[in-house]
Amino acid sequence: MDGVLNVLKAPGCTSHDVVAAARRLLGVRRIGHTGTLDPGAAGVLVLCVGRATRLVELLQDQDKAYRAEMVLGVRTDSQDSFGKPISVQRDMRVSREVLDAVLSRFVGAIEQVPPMTSALRHKGRRLYELAREGVEVERAPRPVHIASLRIVRVEPDAPVLTFGTRVMIDIVCSKGTYVRTLCADIGDALGCGAYMSFLLRTRSGGFDLAHARTLEELERDLARGNLPLFGIDDALAHLPVVWLSAEGARRAAHGQAVGGRLLAPAGEARQAHAPAGGTAPAGGSAGSGPVRLKGPDGRLVAVADPVETPQGVAFRPRIVWNC
Repeated sequence: MDGVLNVLKAPGCTSHDVVAAARRLLGVRRIGHTGTLDPGAAGVLVLCVGRATRLVELLQDQDKAYRAEMVLGVRTDSQDSFGKPISVQRDMRVSREVLDAVLSRFVGAIEQVPPMTSALRHKGRRLYELAREGVEVERAPRPVHIASLRIVRVEPDAPVLTFGTRVMIDIVCSKGTYVRTLCADIGDALGCGAYMSFLLRTRSGGFDLAHARTLEELERDLARGNLPLFGIDDALAHLPVVWLSAEGARRAAHGQAVGGRLLAPAGEARQAHAPAGGTAPAGGSAGSGPVRLKGPDGRLVAVADPVETPQGVAFRPRIVWNC
């Protein structure tokens, strides 16, 4: 069994719990996910099954979307509702105009200091393990990118935000973004503090919440013989396609870089097989991202990276599929 599952993770379990349950359900050992969700969070958790575990790195590099709620006026040691309050500002007053201005400062390239409750390692130990022992270590800021940050709702809806106001936001961000840290940093920028009260991942790359299935639903799907398992090529639909000649496909299947005459003549294969991710140009400069290499029969041969050579652009296989 090889492919990708769009799982709806429930709050209260870890991402590893979901992987373990999927292994038992499917009877497959090789399963990995493309981005951890905290135990208290819910939403899209993408699982790669069988040979598709080789896709994890490619899929986890895609952006993610979240809906989160932050509560103003309180800071916690974990930056979310599961931590202990470390400061309370009951007399806070923030105008909506100031809130909008502060949020705009967090759009684009920013830096975050990872929370102590994260799964990052320090000298071989997880930060959250150290945090449980009351140990705090210095963490270097990490660059992340916030593509969009939008207010969904403010409760109570008033021109001036006071203690306990709840602000719901939608975020689109790069991998590695800590949304609870984003909420805490916004609270600090407002001067009142804030913590994240809930988190829902609504999209991971091309997999969205509307099509996610709970483990219970997947169990019923499997019993009916209708498991919604995305094929490897479908899971990579966001990558453009480079079409190869028969000889080019043979060489790429053996891990050899291909270019020039080994590419299919312009338009020849493209008319028969329209790729969802578009078609990469056969010539010109090498792009910055990976592509799918396909043979004349439309089968996925490999995922490759474009490279510049004296003869022009070529494509060096990173992962060979030949499937």
